[in-house]
Amino acid sequence: MGEQPLFSVKAHVFQIDPATKRNWIPASKHAVTVSFFFDAGRSVYRIISVGGTKAIINSTITPNMTFTKTSQKFGQWADSRANTVYGLGFSTEQQLQQALSVDRQSPPLLGVNGSSEDKLFRSKSADMEQTTEKEQMRKMLSEGSICEINSEAELFSLRDSNTKLVAALHDANSSIEQWKKQLAEYQEETERLREQVAELEAQSGVSAFSEMGNEELTQSIAEMEALIKAKDEEIKVLRNNKPDFSELEKEKQEASQRMQDLEAKNSELEKQVETAENALASSKEAQSRAETAVQKAIETLDVKIYDLNDLRQNLAKLLDK
Repeated sequence: MGEQPLFSVKAHVFQIDPATKRNWIPASKHAVTVSFFFDAGRSVYRIISVGGTKAIINSTITPNMTFTKTSQKFGQWADSRANTVYGLGFSTEQQLQQALSVDRQSPPLLGVNGSSEDKLFRSKSADMEQTTEKEQMRKMLSEGSICEINSEAELFSLRDSNTKLVAALHDANSSIEQWKKQLAEYQEETERLREQVAELEAQSGVSAFSEMGNEELTQSIAEMEALIKAKDEEIKVLRNNKPDFSELEKEKQEASQRMQDLEAKNSELEKQVETAENALASSKEAQSRAETAVQKAIETLDVKIYDLNDLRQNLAKLLDK
C-alpha cells in the first residue's frame, strides 16, 4: 500500500543548535504545513514539511524512536539519520494532542512527557538513582536545558503572536480611517439629498414646477427619501462593524507581559545552569585535589612501610648475633 497520509497541521519548525545542543534554531520564519504519513508495510512514520522549494523536514520515524511532548504546545524527536533534533511548536494544545493520538491507531510512535526511556536531553545517569553529587549536578543541567528550550520555543511563538496582533491593530486602524472617510462622504451626500428634497418641497408651488404635476413631484420626493433611508442604513452598518480596539490592545499587552515573564524566566534558568556548571567544576576540582592528597599519602605510607621493613630486618640481624 505504501505511505498513507494521516493528517496535516500548521506548526513552527525548529532544529537544535548543533554547537550548544541546548538552543533551538527556527527552521522557518512563520508557521508551515507539517504532514504525517504512515507506512503499514514497514511500520514506520514519516514527517514532511516543505517551505517553498526546500524540504524543511523529511524525517523517517522508526518504531524504536519517540516523539516526546515536552510542554502543552511543543513536541520534539531525535533523528539519528539526519544527526539532529527537530521541534514542533503548535498554536493550540489540541493540535499537539492530535499528533499524540496517532499512536492509538498504529504501532507506537508518540510518547508523553516522562513516559519514555528515550526522553531527549536526559543522560542515563540522570535517570538512575542519584547517589553522588556529580550525578545530581548532571541531572540539574539536563532538566535546566529542557526548561530553557521550552521557554525559548514558547517565547518565539509569543513573539510571532504579538507580531500578528500588531499587524491586526494596524489593519484595523486603516479600516477605521477608511470607514470614517466613507461615513463622512455618506453623511455629506445625505445632507445634500435632504436639501434637494427641501428645495423640491419649497418649489412645489412655484410655476416652474407646476408643469411636473403632483404625481411626478410626489414620486421624486419618495425616491429621495428612500435613498436617504438607504444611506442611513449604510451608516448604521458601518458603525456596528467598528472593531473592539480595547480587546486587541488587551491581548497585545497580555502577550507582551508573557514575553517579559518568559525572558525573565529564561534568564533565571541560565543563571541556574551556570551555577550548576560552576558547582560541578568545583566538585571536580575538589575531587582532583582529594585524589592528589590520597596519592601523596599512599606514597608516604609506602616509604614508611619500607623503613619499617628495613628496621625489622636490622633488628633480626642483631638478635641473630
